[in-house]
Amino acid sequence: MADEAKAKGNAAFSAGKFTDAINHFTDAINLAPTNHVLYSNRSAAYASLNQYSEALSDAKKTVDLKPDWSKGYSRLGAAHHGLKQYDEAVSAYKKGLEVDPSNETLKSGLKDAESAKLSSSGRPGSSQPGMGNLFGEAFGSDMWAKLTADPATRLFMQMPDFVAMMKDLQRNPNNLNMYLQDQRVMQALSVLLNVKMSKGPGGNDSDDVEMPDSPPKERKRPADEAETVKEKKREAEVEPEPEPMDDDERELKEKKANAQKEKEKGNAAYKKKDFDTAIECYTKAVELDDTDISFLTNRAAVYLEMGKFDECIKDCEKAVERGRELRSDYKMVARALTRKGTALVKMAKTSKDYDPAIETFQKALTEHRNPDTLKKLNDAERAKKELEQQEYYDPELAEKEREKGNECFKEQKYPDAIRHYTEALRRNPKDAKAYSNRAACYTKLGAMPEGLKDAEKCIEIDPKFSKGYTRKGAIQFFMKEFDKALETYQEGLKHDPQNPELLEGVRSCVQQINRASRGDLTPDELKERQAKAMQDPEIQNILTDPVMAQVLKDLQENPKAAQDHMKNPSVMNKIQKLISAGIVQMR
Repeated sequence: MADEAKAKGNAAFSAGKFTDAINHFTDAINLAPTNHVLYSNRSAAYASLNQYSEALSDAKKTVDLKPDWSKGYSRLGAAHHGLKQYDEAVSAYKKGLEVDPSNETLKSGLKDAESAKLSSSGRPGSSQPGMGNLFGEAFGSDMWAKLTADPATRLFMQMPDFVAMMKDLQRNPNNLNMYLQDQRVMQALSVLLNVKMSKGPGGNDSDDVEMPDSPPKERKRPADEAETVKEKKREAEVEPEPEPMDDDERELKEKKANAQKEKEKGNAAYKKKDFDTAIECYTKAVELDDTDISFLTNRAAVYLEMGKFDECIKDCEKAVERGRELRSDYKMVARALTRKGTALVKMAKTSKDYDPAIETFQKALTEHRNPDTLKKLNDAERAKKELEQQEYYDPELAEKEREKGNECFKEQKYPDAIRHYTEALRRNPKDAKAYSNRAACYTKLGAMPEGLKDAEKCIEIDPKFSKGYTRKGAIQFFMKEFDKALETYQEGLKHDPQNPELLEGVRSCVQQINRASRGDLTPDELKERQAKAMQDPEIQNILTDPVMAQVLKDLQENPKAAQDHMKNPSVMNKIQKLISAGIVQMR
């Protein structure tokens, strides 16, 4: 949180919002009162607002906390300079140079402080006051407001080189002689001192300064001017990063580096199935750096491989908790949750044991929708359902429920019968008789698709159970799919050749098919049968088959070719289906 407040302060300082920067640095100091960088940054912000007393206090605190840090002396010297305490400023810069002899900022500050000290006391051997003392007040804190308000100098404020010169004069008025050749500076002095100044020898007095057509000879090129402005800005800026590391910071960095090395060792051991070594390495990594939850998730993976599910779950839960505290990558949190769910699945013994695993996988998916996690969730839900069926399995109770269904069927209470047959199938999903009985109930209620599905399931469970074929054939006959019903009855006769119901079914189907072949169907019956047949995918395939299209054409136009077609069993079977459906009639 201190780092976050510090970052906000740096951003505000860079944007020129010095008051906001002070507030953010203060918040950071409250959270980390021994961080010398925070006091240094706030000192710079105070100095930017010309609040040099506050800047001096923070600079002294910086030096107290970190006596071997050169920037602290730079802040201290700048604050003394701002308070016109030039001797103290010179002393501060010199102490800083003892710490860092090559520091250019300290050298420049020392030079400015010594010049200001000389200017304030007058030049040696002269009774005249120094130039800085004479014009110092002109370059005070209200300088920019005066220059912006006056029409004569307002345009100059848009010129980077002019602004740079005025900033330099504000810092060190004694440099005025360097800029007297520039008419804009003379005009600015006129405004700041509220006096009229001549352009020079031969010139006339005027309140306005003529804009030069070309830069004076001593002026820098635009690129150099821009660079000068940047340099001036850099000198005043807070430079929080990179700061020289103190012992604590250096130790923390080393720990993080060593933690990563331990992780790599653990990974290598894991690949070699050396789980004990992997656990040891990941544990060391966690002890060195608790801000990287991958150490915990990796150790959890090892525990999972070792079958130590409780330890795996503990590591995953700790990784999730720590990851949310640190606002870690959501994918890492999802990985920890998925690993925990996997361990819970491994431990599951009853269907209820799958509930926490399923819930954990769902939480992982809210963090990151990983395909692997989704597959694990689906597998867990399927395993739970299968286990529930196994736990519910009871053939004795299933038989009792089926008997109750039979009683309801006899009383024509078909919905109640279906309910009992359904419960019987939950208790014993392999009971073919229950499927057959429920198919009969659906037939009575006119729910043909449901009945057909149960009849097919009955045949699937027990292919030799004749009742399944009679149920399916009856439903198909009722749906006027006579050719399909005939196939069903004939299939049943393979297992039970003398079954009277199956034989009667065959006879009824043949009778209906012959009616269609003889053209004995009424127009309404023919229309109904054809409409139903056209919805049958098998009939549709026959009619769209180019070979069958030619066969049908030959049946009408080429009797000899038609006879050849009839010798082909496959073609004959398809023609028979079309006849049964009423699509083709034989005369």
